[in-house]
Amino acid sequence: MTDETLAGYANVSLYSAMAVFTIAMLCYAVYLAGLLPARDRAGAREAEAAVDRDRELVAAGAPAGEAESAASATHAGRPGRPGKPDESDVPSRARAAAGIGATTTWLGGMLLLVSVVLRGLSVERWPLGNMFEFAVMGSMFTSIAFSVWATKRDLRWLGLFITGPILLVLGMAVRVWYTEAAELLPSLQSYWLIIHVTVAVLATAIFTLGAAATAIYLVKDAFARSGRSSVLDRFPDTASLERTAYGLHIVAFPLWTFTLIAGAIWARQAWASYWNWDPKEVWTFVIWVVYAAYLHSRATSGISRQTASYIALAGYACIIVNFAVVNVFFVGQHSYSGL
Repeated sequence: MTDETLAGYANVSLYSAMAVFTIAMLCYAVYLAGLLPARDRAGAREAEAAVDRDRELVAAGAPAGEAESAASATHAGRPGRPGKPDESDVPSRARAAAGIGATTTWLGGMLLLVSVVLRGLSVERWPLGNMFEFAVMGSMFTSIAFSVWATKRDLRWLGLFITGPILLVLGMAVRVWYTEAAELLPSLQSYWLIIHVTVAVLATAIFTLGAAATAIYLVKDAFARSGRSSVLDRFPDTASLERTAYGLHIVAFPLWTFTLIAGAIWARQAWASYWNWDPKEVWTFVIWVVYAAYLHSRATSGISRQTASYIALAGYACIIVNFAVVNVFFVGQHSYSGL
């Protein structure tokens, strides 16, 4: 089998993954849509139960005022919001859609893995030599990490916010960043490519999961503070969301730290200097500083969780700039975008 044939099969696998992720995204959207009527039905049942309790108290001889107080006490702590329904309140079609979404997310990740392997075989090197390959492998790591994580926790509420961005990145990879399979530049022909760039891709994938959880936490917190009800009421509570996001960042930050250190070691071998103030080096360090500031603020008692979370999102914005802007518009020693 020729290298061109392998590269062609890699693209077919990539396009197949995009089709599968589209199905997964739509299924997760159906699941979230199914939570809305479930929430409304639960609220109606809770209101009916409160009325029934009120009637029972009145029938038992309790004054109407005391009955109303007892009913109000039942809803203390969540005024003006419907109660959180159990899983039986979710329509069966929505639950089935979520199951299909989880399965197709696994399938999409495996198809991306096949695409990455075939791409590497076609060029006889590690497939991380340009932006296109970075985007595909990053999407693969993100989808597989999410799927593995979902085997431990119920993450159906998060599926749409992971498969959607993955599909967007793959679309950009195909339409904007695509590069024909080719050999590496001499400066990239090093075992540090496997170590440095692979860890960077893995860290970016986990930061993506953390950014999604952080954004949902901030939106849900805003709704909670305003007293408004939304489908987010069916998501985990804000404290749990914030802890989840923090835990993901705790895992990703040491990986990014290693990326920074490994890059400096590779730079010493390739360019005879650990640090050259190259735009890519500078932005990698900026990302590290912003996430370090997030972790520091998260551990500081005088800074709110909301403020710390905004810093975390700023860090992810820096990652996007580093990949989509610096790689394309800044000329330096890391000009390997392939565009």
